[in-house]
Amino acid sequence: MGPWTLSRIRETPGRGLTALKVLHVDSGREWRGGQRQVFLLAQGLRERGHSPIVFAPPDSPLLEKSKSSGLLAESIVIRYDWDIRASLLIREYVRQSRVDIIHAHDARSHAVARVSLIGLSHPPLVVTRRVPFAPKAARLKYGNRVTRFIAVSTAVKTAMVDAGIEPTRIVVVHSGVEQPPSNLQPRDWRTELSWPPDAVVCGVVGAMTPEKGVGELEGIAASLSETSRKQTRILLLGGAKRGRMTIAGVEAYSAGFVEDIIPAVAGLDVLWHPSRAEGLGTSVIDAMAVGVPPVAFAVGGLSEVVVNHTSGLLVSPGNTTAFAEAAEQLICNPGLRASLGEQATGRAATFSAAKMTQQTEKVYYELLSRSGNRSEPSILRGTSA
Repeated sequence: MGPWTLSRIRETPGRGLTALKVLHVDSGREWRGGQRQVFLLAQGLRERGHSPIVFAPPDSPLLEKSKSSGLLAESIVIRYDWDIRASLLIREYVRQSRVDIIHAHDARSHAVARVSLIGLSHPPLVVTRRVPFAPKAARLKYGNRVTRFIAVSTAVKTAMVDAGIEPTRIVVVHSGVEQPPSNLQPRDWRTELSWPPDAVVCGVVGAMTPEKGVGELEGIAASLSETSRKQTRILLLGGAKRGRMTIAGVEAYSAGFVEDIIPAVAGLDVLWHPSRAEGLGTSVIDAMAVGVPPVAFAVGGLSEVVVNHTSGLLVSPGNTTAFAEAAEQLICNPGLRASLGEQATGRAATFSAAKMTQQTEKVYYELLSRSGNRSEPSILRGTSA
């Protein structure tokens, strides 16, 4: 088989572009932001006439959701980096199915996909990086076989450059979310949990892990004024725990993992996002999309999402007192909440799943058009809106 030329890709009648067969590999066993992005990308590519294939662990939410939505999906067990058995499975699939692009979406799949292509000059390998810290042993792990890196934010790209990866090999494609339906019905948490009608529901969305800042909630709540603590209710959306609790004297409830997350987020008044590190912050974008203003530490890619004092409030990383002061502004000022929420909706619309899909598609076509020569000009300039 020859170089990566468009002549070996199937034509799609009536589109003016060519259809691609893209193999997506992800080793995540849980449903987190990365897996959601893989799913949205695969769906978006299918809608644009391509043939995405998803490789994910058995019984993983990504595999089940992909299959239930009609996407072609296969199970793969990736036990560790450099898993030879998984690499051979990918290699055989690529050989039999004439895959045009391999797109690896997490650290373990990055390594396995690279091993699967040893000795092969094609197909191109695209690697997505979602975390804002420098990858360890980047030259060894990625090498020259990775044709292009996709960073989900400029902050992530900067961390990759600091690790020694050439900037010209990295493209920034912001993650995207679905636009909320026009008939969205927010969950009424006050009624469900018998909270007072004037309570201000401040939600925390995510995996409830230390890096997501759940340890900072105690300090944030303790720094609120007594009046605000009485008016505030903290709602945790994510994690395994369920039930009522108090956080530094503030009434709280943990709802655990919520399947239908958008109506749940739409029922909040304010989003608290005390994450210590964030590649981009799709849960923040979700909240903004439904008009819920966020308060967040200015870490990672969040400053690329939130325009401070316009579509939300950003504070110095780790400063729980400043976080509480910003949160209190929104708790005590419904007019400010409404103003920031309105601006947040428009800002979130610029981070759509459709835009993310189109920009990723453009990366694929550019790689295939170059026939291995990265210096050639793009054939797609102006084709993706």
